[in-house]
Amino acid sequence: MSSPPTAPHRPGRLGTGDRLFLTAVIGIPVLALLVLVWLPALASVALSFTSWDGIDLGDIHWTGLDNYHQILTNYPPFWPAVRHNVIWLLFTALLPTPFGIFLAYQLDKKIRFTRIYQTAIFLPMVLSLAVVGFIWEIIYNPDTGLLNSVLGTAGAGHPVDWLGDPDLNLWAVLVASGWRHTGYIMILYLAGLKGFDPALKEAAALDGANGRQTFLRVVFQALKPVNIIILVVTVMESLRAFDIVYVLGGGVGSKPGMELLSLLITDNIIGESGHIGYGSALAVVLLLVSLAAIGTFLVQTFRKEEQ
Repeated sequence: MSSPPTAPHRPGRLGTGDRLFLTAVIGIPVLALLVLVWLPALASVALSFTSWDGIDLGDIHWTGLDNYHQILTNYPPFWPAVRHNVIWLLFTALLPTPFGIFLAYQLDKKIRFTRIYQTAIFLPMVLSLAVVGFIWEIIYNPDTGLLNSVLGTAGAGHPVDWLGDPDLNLWAVLVASGWRHTGYIMILYLAGLKGFDPALKEAAALDGANGRQTFLRVVFQALKPVNIIILVVTVMESLRAFDIVYVLGGGVGSKPGMELLSLLITDNIIGESGHIGYGSALAVVLLLVSLAAIGTFLVQTFRKEEQ
């Protein structure tokens, strides 16, 4: 006689403790995201259409698109800041990023002491941008700095003021930022190379490809997802550049030659000018540009998953 069929096992319902745990684990981060990110972002959008000194709530006045009109008419210097952000992006994309990729490709060849080299190159990434700024501030000191001492201009009566000269200070900050960015890109690309099939390199070598051709036509093409991530990281790093410029520039108040969008936003929102509406409009512009970069990354990612 056959036994009666057993009922399918159904998972038990969550108990009260489990529900409280899930609520805390999911609810607290979501609440923090809403309070610390989305509410300030929405408030910035609303304030960008107003005029406010940041002190008395009764002094908030609706101005419409006046703040955005002032942005386009270059008051304060919006277009110089945009130009400097573009220079920052081009410099980072053309020098530290390719150099980091080159180092990753070379260190992936199992050379001797590769771990030591990786650690030494990645070490600046462990430091915050503020600490990196303090290190390079010592290097760039016109009287006792390492750079002027090496060049022989320290104490000679005509030291090079790397951070005070409007023609040099932006490039000096870019070198400091690139020093840190190179190690970051190297680690990202090394992670991608660890998942790369070495048989593809061997096949390319059998076809007569040299090292440069193998990298450009095989490795670089196969690591397209990593390339997209590096591109987005480079764009975002260029847009949100603030800490190191703030330290090397001496705090709030952009030095001539160091104007960036992030510094303009800070100067207008928490600086002495108190142009909260104008600073919020600048923040909205920067937010839109950042969302465009993030949107490009998400579109590429979802398209890859569909394929």
